[in-house]
Amino acid sequence: MSELTYATIDQTVLQTLEKPRPGYWAAVAVLAGGILLGAACWLYQIFVGIGVGGQNNPVAWGTYLINFVFWVGIAHSGTLISAILHLFRAGWRNPIARAAETMTVFAVCTAGLFPFIHLGRVWAVYYMLPYPNQRTLWPNFQSPLMFDVVAISTYLTVSSLFWYTGMLPDLATVRDRATGLRKKVFTVISLGWTGKHEQWRHYTRGYLFFAALATPLVISVHSVVSWDFALGVVPGWHTTIFAPYFVAGAIHSGLAMVLTLMIPLRHIFHYEKIITVDVLENVAKTIILTGMIVGFAYATEFFIAWYSFNTVEIEVFRYRMLGDYRVGFWIMVVCNTIIPLLFFFKKIRTSIRWLFGLSLLVNVGMWFERFVIIITSVARDFIPHAWGLYAPTAIEFGIMLGSFCLFFFLFLLFVKHLPSVSMTEIKETLHEGGPHAG
Repeated sequence: MSELTYATIDQTVLQTLEKPRPGYWAAVAVLAGGILLGAACWLYQIFVGIGVGGQNNPVAWGTYLINFVFWVGIAHSGTLISAILHLFRAGWRNPIARAAETMTVFAVCTAGLFPFIHLGRVWAVYYMLPYPNQRTLWPNFQSPLMFDVVAISTYLTVSSLFWYTGMLPDLATVRDRATGLRKKVFTVISLGWTGKHEQWRHYTRGYLFFAALATPLVISVHSVVSWDFALGVVPGWHTTIFAPYFVAGAIHSGLAMVLTLMIPLRHIFHYEKIITVDVLENVAKTIILTGMIVGFAYATEFFIAWYSFNTVEIEVFRYRMLGDYRVGFWIMVVCNTIIPLLFFFKKIRTSIRWLFGLSLLVNVGMWFERFVIIITSVARDFIPHAWGLYAPTAIEFGIMLGSFCLFFFLFLLFVKHLPSVSMTEIKETLHEGGPHAG
């Protein structure tokens, strides 16, 4: 980092925007194929009916809601890195802030698809939108599903504005070095940025304002998502711990996804001098903290079930640990609470291979956390004769594959067509006197 200058930062980032190689387009084509597969599965479901999924009575919420919660969670850590750590002046977040905020925007977009998919009759979404009181059909604002619509749309709006505002100086840098059609495009999207003193003054204030606005949304959005469950009387869901539990889990999964995205990005675009091992190590240290919070939440759930002496609650948590979905439960526990403890060892948290591998395991564990929470409680409700089992169908797997392909497809397009590292913020770090100042 100390070898960097303003010129080398510009050169390193701008080189990533040069003409892609065939391998890049091959990856784009593969991901596009995955998206088409997912879209075909969704189309099939629309024509045949929601019954092509594995949802049943009593397990009415399957992978669609699991993936919705998973992607909303992934989005959170991007805001933590880009907004909250910006307010705390943590200089180590500068090299990864742009990509993390991009991850937020794309993850929210991906999550936003699943309520539509889960509806089955997607055109019925009309009833979830605020509209004048015609036919006495106001949306039910007491429903947590209505909370979701407001929370997610607000989060997407603020995150998108924060992301775009932060890019303006870098877009102008690309414009000044571009020619032909690219220059025309970047002239439009850089919104007339010239770098005058007044523009910088307004920019820094606006960026700080959006960071402050996005910060409470990190807490509120996933709290609202947790209320989808906590407001029900279903055993295993009806608990006040869900809001902090979900927020901690969301940040935990998002940090792991940051490592999963940053490590290949660093290698492919030769960002080693910008995204240093120290930066990745700091992310790993934060994962230790969030992993311990998540572990504490798991233990608290079991303790409260035992302490309440509520036989239904006790049975639900016994079922999670030893019942039909015990494999998912133990994957959740091991990957989310034990695996992150390996980052206590400096040799592991400074090894690129270990960081990448363990981040993938945490992502897997967090997906299973959502599976365990959503499926086990409704599968083992109050009435024994109404108990049932759930298994995803091929259609659900196809849609889930399509969602992952969509997320990585959008990210792949972004890193090759827009600056994936904030040149402005890296230069600020140099100006403040050292690598990752603060």
